[in-house]
Amino acid sequence: MNFEVVKKGNINYIYKSNKLLKYKPWLGDLFSFFYDNIMKKSVFPKKFGSSLEKHYDFFNSELKKFDNFIILDLACGNASISKFLNKSNFYYGIDISKGLLKNAIKNLNVNGFQNFELYLANASELPFEDDKFDVCLCNLAINFFNDLDKVLTEIKRVLKDKGVFIGVVPVPEKNYRNSKINGTLYSEKKLESIFEKNGFNFKSYNYENGALLYFKSSFTI
Repeated sequence: MNFEVVKKGNINYIYKSNKLLKYKPWLGDLFSFFYDNIMKKSVFPKKFGSSLEKHYDFFNSELKKFDNFIILDLACGNASISKFLNKSNFYYGIDISKGLLKNAIKNLNVNGFQNFELYLANASELPFEDDKFDVCLCNLAINFFNDLDKVLTEIKRVLKDKGVFIGVVPVPEKNYRNSKINGTLYSEKKLESIFEKNGFNFKSYNYENGALLYFKSSFTI
């Protein structure tokens, strides 16, 4: 690994050639305080045409089975889905927003997590060793990745053999309202093709919630 990790105030920062790596968040750090309200009052009902409660029901059902795992949450935001994880798990979250990571610290503490690490980092260049994680989660972020192939290469590198990836992402064919959704939207068929090209299997859940697609993926060495 050709970088250095420096921890300051419960957030790990990445340095390359003694220079701090900086990123431009989608909404900017100034909006991090309003993130929950934006998602609840605007993004879910108006953009996705979906239910935030049903979204959380999915995670509550799927994540409660994980116990004593090392879990990576890509683009973790304020770590809202950590409340659905057993506290025996070791939680790692990365995001490009320092403001959201500060919110994540508060949420993880409120949710009773003793073991967690947060990184200001990009999903296309993960600051972790190979074969580290049992599970990788990605909640509503795939459409914001500039190079999905590169991100999947990194996920495959840091996941253990038979490790599980669970993703949720808006797809155009479910966008019945024809609302403007930011980022690059891939169809379910295109996502399946990209994942399989990178050595993953791909299986969508039979779970309807507006424009959102819920899916699971894994690979075997």
